[in-house]
Amino acid sequence: MNYRHAFHAGNFADVVKHALFCRLVRYLQRKDGAIRIYDTHAGPGLYDLGGDEAARTLEHESGIAALAAADRAIRENPLLADYWAAIEPDLAARRYPGSPLIARRLLRPQDRLSAYELHPQDGAALRALFAGDTAVKAIALDGWLALGAHVPPKEKRGLVLVDPPYEKLSEVDDIAAALHKAIARWRGGVYAVWYPIKKPAMVERLKEALAAIAPAEIVFAEFCREPLGRDERFVGTGLAVVNPPFVFAEEAEALFALLAPVLERGSKATYSVKECRSRPS
Repeated sequence: MNYRHAFHAGNFADVVKHALFCRLVRYLQRKDGAIRIYDTHAGPGLYDLGGDEAARTLEHESGIAALAAADRAIRENPLLADYWAAIEPDLAARRYPGSPLIARRLLRPQDRLSAYELHPQDGAALRALFAGDTAVKAIALDGWLALGAHVPPKEKRGLVLVDPPYEKLSEVDDIAAALHKAIARWRGGVYAVWYPIKKPAMVERLKEALAAIAPAEIVFAEFCREPLGRDERFVGTGLAVVNPPFVFAEEAEALFALLAPVLERGSKATYSVKECRSRPS
């Protein structure tokens, strides 16, 4: 797919993914104990919506710009309020925060973030963004290697966000292999894997691979702003959550209902939230 994120920052998939991500973080923060968030493909952390890449696609206009123009009651809904508060400071300057900056704005004093980015330019931008911030480690390391080496965290509880660019044919295998190692080391972690809904065969392969390695329950939350077509356009976004919070499926369903009239394109948006138990190992 080659999902180079500077071209797609703030699009409908970002709105859905980051809103769900915020709900996961807030659930983990219901307890006072510290949590660790891992972001395996963090990117630069902040995107210029007026830059060349974003201007070439204008995808943010039907994503975050559509949400900004929607009824205020939608943005103030408890399911969206934390997400909106995390991104709003940058919108006036035509910027959109990536997942590591959103995560940072959700952290409590006791929480920590580990953000990984291997691309030299993006990694340098990420480290500059968090320079001097003791709550964040911005690390120039392959996110797949990090999952095998840096879990479990000393905090014991936390969340891994896996958000790769889907540039390689081996991406599904890479995800499955990395998560298999991570889960073996940290069985109780929450793992959230983003995927584009574009090629149904790839989505099914990913679901099968994740279901095979999940230690217990897994939820697949999918939002399509328009129907799938034969041209395999990017029409939807999914988040697979291994070890989901018990309220996640219910909140995802309600969140999708809230966002559907804002983000749908042409025809009505469709969405589904499916819970499944992994096969016994």
